[in-house]
Amino acid sequence: MQSDYSATNPDALTDQTAAMNCRDTKHMQQRQSISLLHAPLFLTRAAAARSIVRECNREGAIRNHRERLENYRNLALLLCGALLLASVVGDSSQRAHAAVAQAAAQKTAEAKFQLTSSSFEADAAIPAKYTCDGADVSPVLAWTEPPAGTQSFALVMDDPDVPKKTVIHWLLYDLPPTTRALPEGVPTKAKLPDGSRQGKNDPGKIGYNGPCPSPGAAHHYFFKLYALDYQTGLQPKAKGADVERAIKGHILAQAELIARFQH
Repeated sequence: MQSDYSATNPDALTDQTAAMNCRDTKHMQQRQSISLLHAPLFLTRAAAARSIVRECNREGAIRNHRERLENYRNLALLLCGALLLASVVGDSSQRAHAAVAQAAAQKTAEAKFQLTSSSFEADAAIPAKYTCDGADVSPVLAWTEPPAGTQSFALVMDDPDVPKKTVIHWLLYDLPPTTRALPEGVPTKAKLPDGSRQGKNDPGKIGYNGPCPSPGAAHHYFFKLYALDYQTGLQPKAKGADVERAIKGHILAQAELIARFQH
């Protein structure tokens, strides 16, 4: 009946349409209100997600940066180790070559550097004149050109055939580098006119003390001349140990002459 009424009454149809439109409008407004209420929550969640993504990206970048730094550090350590090893090997090789060259040069110098005497033959009996049986004066000595750089000479005469000890018979040091010979009978003074000095021999005397062995087998007396790269600066009356310490590490060449004597 109502339908028939609406169909026959235009005003009733218009009111019904208006009522429906009003209802739809209210529903739309409610949905918009709900959307506006949910919008901040959606925006907040989206912003939080973007923030998390940015934080993860930043942490990843930091982690990658640290890994690169660690790789660079390890590489630097490896390079430093390799350089250090190369330096050590290079220095060792250079020192070895230098030592070999120095030894070869010293052998060459020693081969040319010779000590002789007109008072006796090498490795032969020394005349009584130069022993305790005679005047007990020092023999004539002469030597060839020393190596370049020689600053002084040191002379040691000793007897290694004495039981339990090598006996020192003569110590002469800081001889000028231009010296090429010693005359017979060098004065037994602590300081000589040319500036050279004499030490104290084992019998307790200054200067030369000739052979005087106990009866028996022949003793060998070594005259050892050292070309040094400096002046020892030792005071007069130095002992054998003092001279030995002073010349150690400063010998450019060494010449040797042996004499024999027995009672």
